[in-house]
Amino acid sequence: MANLLEVENLQKHFPVRGGLLRRVVAHVKAVDGVSFSLAAGKTLGLVGESGCGKSTLGRAILQLQRPTGGKVWLDGQELTSLDRHRLLAMRREMQIIFQDPFASLSPRRTVAQTIREPLDVHRTGTPAEREQRVAELLQVVGLRPQVMDRYPHEFSGGQRQRIGIARALALNPRLIVADEPVSALDVSVRAQVLNLIARLQREHGIAFLFISHDLSVVEHVSDHVGVMYLGKLVELAPARQLYREPRHPYSQALLSAVPVPDPQRKSARIVLTGDVPSPMNPPPGCPFHKRCPKVMDICARSVPPVIDVGSAGQPHRVACHLYT
Repeated sequence: MANLLEVENLQKHFPVRGGLLRRVVAHVKAVDGVSFSLAAGKTLGLVGESGCGKSTLGRAILQLQRPTGGKVWLDGQELTSLDRHRLLAMRREMQIIFQDPFASLSPRRTVAQTIREPLDVHRTGTPAEREQRVAELLQVVGLRPQVMDRYPHEFSGGQRQRIGIARALALNPRLIVADEPVSALDVSVRAQVLNLIARLQREHGIAFLFISHDLSVVEHVSDHVGVMYLGKLVELAPARQLYREPRHPYSQALLSAVPVPDPQRKSARIVLTGDVPSPMNPPPGCPFHKRCPKVMDICARSVPPVIDVGSAGQPHRVACHLYT
């Protein structure tokens, strides 16, 4: 299956200014050399602690924040070199679902105006056809067309997120970045929204980059899972393989914290010591070595290469000196 999205050595560094002249004194390396691919109609789950660069990576892929370095290809078109006008045309193919379903919707716009905005920007169809498209999208996400004249404050959190999903679907995109799309919702509503996303993917063949810190949710929706730490992708594998046999010590620690719904089954919790280093001043060598329970001398001196430890045609990439 051909890859829809290709990301190569993507970097996003934010300048830190100081002094009277506000000169650049350092850089926050939010995303630091991430590479992966995503096939059409598949979901890549992205997990990691808060502040590891997941959301910044998603925004850099969509060019909402221009990368510092690296390349992004969407269906063969390189995005980082496009000017504003050519990038606008490519935005039909890629959309985003934001984390907060209330903050991402303007309180001054009705549901119809919110969902119709992408159609208006790209001048898709006649005004009557756009109104019809809004009504269709509301039905697709499980809302009645009669609500299109209401405002966001008149809806529950789950309904607002459905409106955000409808807006993301308006232009029939091929790629959607879902940035913590259910973290602000109640547990019962989460299941409804996740099932809606899964159904839309089956029916429309959309590729999803699903960003979340909830490992149980990521396991439920993902075909592949990537684990990020301090701006780097430390492990990438098929979801079942990663959850059954995580290779990187950081992945093992994350998965050991997932609650097991079986009182008879005891799980060995791996407790990491120390604090997450600052992305403004990351440690030399492996970024995880100061917290790693399996640290070796080489970890503090050398950046680990990415090794494929998979088998039977299932690539399983891990950046760890344990496998060199």
